[in-house]
Amino acid sequence: MRPTYSAEAEAYREKVQAFLAEKLPANWKGIGALDGDELETFIKEWRVHLAQARYLAPGWPAEFGGGGLSALEQVIVAEEFTRAGVPTGAMNDVFGIQMLGNTLLLFGTEEQKRHYLPRIISGDDVWCQGYSEPNAGSDLSNLGLKAELDGDEWVLNGQKIWTSAGHLATHIFTLARTDPTAPRHKGISFLLVDMRQPGIEVRPIRMISGESEFNEVFYTDVRVPKANVVGGVNNGWAVAMALLGFERGEAAATGPIRYEAEFDRLLALANERGVANDPRIRQRLAWCYSKVQIMKYLGQRTLTKFLAGHHPGPDAAISKLYWSEYHKKSTELALDIMGVDALVPVGRKPSTSFQTDDSGAANSSMSWAMTFLNARAGTIYAGSSQIQRNIIGEMVLGLPKEPRPK
Repeated sequence: MRPTYSAEAEAYREKVQAFLAEKLPANWKGIGALDGDELETFIKEWRVHLAQARYLAPGWPAEFGGGGLSALEQVIVAEEFTRAGVPTGAMNDVFGIQMLGNTLLLFGTEEQKRHYLPRIISGDDVWCQGYSEPNAGSDLSNLGLKAELDGDEWVLNGQKIWTSAGHLATHIFTLARTDPTAPRHKGISFLLVDMRQPGIEVRPIRMISGESEFNEVFYTDVRVPKANVVGGVNNGWAVAMALLGFERGEAAATGPIRYEAEFDRLLALANERGVANDPRIRQRLAWCYSKVQIMKYLGQRTLTKFLAGHHPGPDAAISKLYWSEYHKKSTELALDIMGVDALVPVGRKPSTSFQTDDSGAANSSMSWAMTFLNARAGTIYAGSSQIQRNIIGEMVLGLPKEPRPK
């Protein structure tokens, strides 16, 4: 599928390409070619370039440090950055800009917008997400983190888990139960919490890949000003669902570019290993190719709705379910192609534990082995596959809800 863009859109694409050509080295091969201190330095300096050019939060209004770009222009920026193999920000920017920032623009007070949005752009505030709990993962409405009002402050006690990049954050947007007597979805509030205070403890969680990008966060008498409730007290469920839409919606339009690039690496791997003509491998490669093409169609459907002013909703679960289940099988194929070499991986590790390895990464056993392990988590983080199927069935297709145990 090859979508067409207007002449004006293509002219803007040339502007983005000119920015990339000016700021990137002439021999640029993608962020996957960097590692260690070199990678860390590049991301830090690249983020400054993005902020200065208003590409860090391209869809935000200019008054808050954004680019004020149209929906189509934002998609073009994401497409060109993905193809060039450069990040759209630092690791925690997905939480601060894509999730929280867009949510504040919808639900935040004027004071909240003016205080927090510029600080997200500057990097003074670094955010993470406080949703899941040990007894409230996929069933998020079962959360039990307590928030009790004490004068002009909420006092929080409880725990969050699976907090991505929480060890790097200074702030956490948190779902807490502010009315324990209300129905499960009704007594929840969305609070902005400063992590730089007594009572916040962050503990790393070792993942199957050996990395520790996930964390546990413990709250002991943590205090939050009343003014830090977003969207109104006990209205946190609506705010939380809107934020999840932002998390999944943009990835539906730009994710297929990353998976297409990864498929090209997978095909190259089969050729390098001399198994591209094996009929069983060819059939599995053809399956992967067809799934990536379907993923592109799904992305274009999301893009069409986005350009029509449709905010991401429950239908974003379709793309999330699709890419995460696909990625398990495509990385299984990569390890089958590598054979015993995958048992003792060597080379550069991926810089992130989420989705594909970076553009320009070497076709090494370490890259594929770690991506294989990370792909297992992809069916759990950002909403498990089982829950995505329930969302699609109940909220998209209108099927009856599953009966609850009595």
